[in-house]
Amino acid sequence: MMKLPVHLNALRAFEASARHQSFSAAAAELHVTPAAVGQLVRGLEEWLGAPLFLRSTSGKARLVATEAAERALPEIRAGFEKLAVGLERLQDVSTSGVLTVTVSPAFAAKWLLPRIDRFQAAWPDTDVRLDTNLKAVDFVAQRIDVGVRYGAGSWPGLSAEKLMDEEVYPVCSPTLLREHQLATPAALASETLIHDLSMDSHAAFPSWEAWLRGAGVTGIAVERGMKINNSAAVLQAAAEGHGIALARSVMARDELISGRLIRLFPEITFRSPLAYYVVYRPELANNPKVVAFRDWLVNEAGA
Repeated sequence: MMKLPVHLNALRAFEASARHQSFSAAAAELHVTPAAVGQLVRGLEEWLGAPLFLRSTSGKARLVATEAAERALPEIRAGFEKLAVGLERLQDVSTSGVLTVTVSPAFAAKWLLPRIDRFQAAWPDTDVRLDTNLKAVDFVAQRIDVGVRYGAGSWPGLSAEKLMDEEVYPVCSPTLLREHQLATPAALASETLIHDLSMDSHAAFPSWEAWLRGAGVTGIAVERGMKINNSAAVLQAAAEGHGIALARSVMARDELISGRLIRLFPEITFRSPLAYYVVYRPELANNPKVVAFRDWLVNEAGA
């Protein structure tokens, strides 16, 4: 078997250059200079005794991998991925250390943070690093261990286990309810509707239009009202009396218990087609820290 170079930096520089078709773009990704990337690639070519790139003469200058180099790239990339997994397994040998968790800002504020002390008490040697992001993050690139996502239950490259189903319903502040006549859903025609746009790109995400249609109400201009792209802020706006929000039951639970929000029309049930899932990379399924956090989430959701 051919021996690998002592250093893998040259292979990394070659892979990034081929992917970006540019030494400059590869240098930006690797946080080195273009000259350094070029030198690493040339050193690899000298070691191999064959060129790895051809220069394109059509249009804007760009790097084009040779046919042989193109054939080798999939295995080189797979090798780097396996190396990354192996290093993580060396690091994740116990429940001690840092556990990196990704959740949406609203889920963190309304569900996770009020409960996280119980996990810390049960696992005092594990430090939780919370990554809050509205967009789905790359678990490998961001070194994420486990997360909670809201959706239909399928994300490429991740294992997903259902954590909680969810219902949606209108809520408002006690003051607004006392001052307005809200005996039936038809009364919403004269109210300010607060819209949750946090997952507006997801076609199945519950909307006012869908809820009103399910309640058998027509003739309400659902395009009007206040629009907010954060579920926690939606509930805050409703609690402050700015209008009536279509709340997600997982997010609104504590607000309803405290009396800051009142659920309207409880006789109407509208279950969301989306749910909350615990997600993690398949290779971390038996990682002690991930297992501990996953089991804790399931217990908390069932409490």
